[in-house]
Amino acid sequence: MKSKALILLGVTLVALQACKNHPDKTENNVTSAAKVTEVKKTYIVKKINFPGSAASMCRPTGLTRSDSATFMEGGGREFRETVFDKPAGVGEVPAGMKFIDGGEFSMGGVNPVGMNDGGHEMMNDARPVHRVALHSFYMDATEVTNKQFAAFVKATGYVTVAEQKPTREEFPDAPEENLVAGSMVFIAPPQKVPLNNYLQWWDYVKGADWRHPEGPNTNIIGKDNYPVVQVCWQDAAAYAKWAGKRLPTEAEWEYAARGGESGKLYAWGNELKPGGKWMANIFEGSFPDKDAGIDGFKGLAPVKQFPANGYGLYDIAGNAWEWCNDWYRPDYYQTVSNNKVTNNPKGPADSYDPDEPGVKKKVQRGGSFLCTDQYCTRYMVGTRGKGDYRSASNHIGFRCVKDVAPVSANKMASN
Repeated sequence: MKSKALILLGVTLVALQACKNHPDKTENNVTSAAKVTEVKKTYIVKKINFPGSAASMCRPTGLTRSDSATFMEGGGREFRETVFDKPAGVGEVPAGMKFIDGGEFSMGGVNPVGMNDGGHEMMNDARPVHRVALHSFYMDATEVTNKQFAAFVKATGYVTVAEQKPTREEFPDAPEENLVAGSMVFIAPPQKVPLNNYLQWWDYVKGADWRHPEGPNTNIIGKDNYPVVQVCWQDAAAYAKWAGKRLPTEAEWEYAARGGESGKLYAWGNELKPGGKWMANIFEGSFPDKDAGIDGFKGLAPVKQFPANGYGLYDIAGNAWEWCNDWYRPDYYQTVSNNKVTNNPKGPADSYDPDEPGVKKKVQRGGSFLCTDQYCTRYMVGTRGKGDYRSASNHIGFRCVKDVAPVSANKMASN
């Protein structure tokens, strides 16, 4: 039997919506936003010559003929080449971060249903594919680690939401004995179960927090280089502010995750396992009861255990979900899809999820160690996740970005 804290409190239940198994809904048409001015771009990579109105690929590399057809029909024909701003002097790159050159790219994802390893979710909220232009920025090379978050807590005395006792104001109908600090934890069932009820493998665990990711009897001793988890969006934003950074917009996150490529299914290409090699920490085996750990890890892994993408970013797929700054709406892409290009989008003004209309949700990206084609393939680079901004779990973390301050002409001359 599930604990009453899970059923009545619901403190972090909605954090799991990123991987919740539900049928995709047809998106409603939304009036597009006003057109914005196109930014002049300069190619700094080899340019593929084709008409500007043509797709960036006739047959995506790494896909079978049947998968290629499914890819193109599922939205892939809308991808255009990525173009980049002319590099400018930016000064020294902050420690632990990577410089992401600004540019213009096609944002969104295809319907992967029917493709090898494509899973069963249509990913309707990831379309229409649309053009976005971004300024340059820096991004953390890895997800924020336990060591880094501990330094923040030590310096500020910050207490995460999971460590705070839920209030009567938030949960007026919950019994007093259930108003206990804690968070959501993945607990593998002892046998195979139907995948129509995620409460069979998630539970609200009293005493679960960032120092005790799976409950009070667990800890992070010896795990300084693991991603910090059990942090909600509010916690992640507080850390970012203290560090002189911020959380990435959803557009910045996807642009960086693509590593300069256009329209690929994954951050590393179009094959889940190129040459038979695992490229991310995801779930293999029988979901949710047995993670076989074929990729080398069962559960969360330390950072930098898999190859970096084209921008030098590690674990941009799998391992831990990553918070973005944007509010989540499934119809947001429709509101900007008629723009020739949208400059530096910050996401919608508010949140709406038809699955839980009254819950304020932020975007999550990248998937986690629990993602699998048996249930959730949101490690695919263009796909989207979502979660209550005050909810946490043991598979959600974050990384930060920082604005680039242009180097003055005098300083450049002195160099």
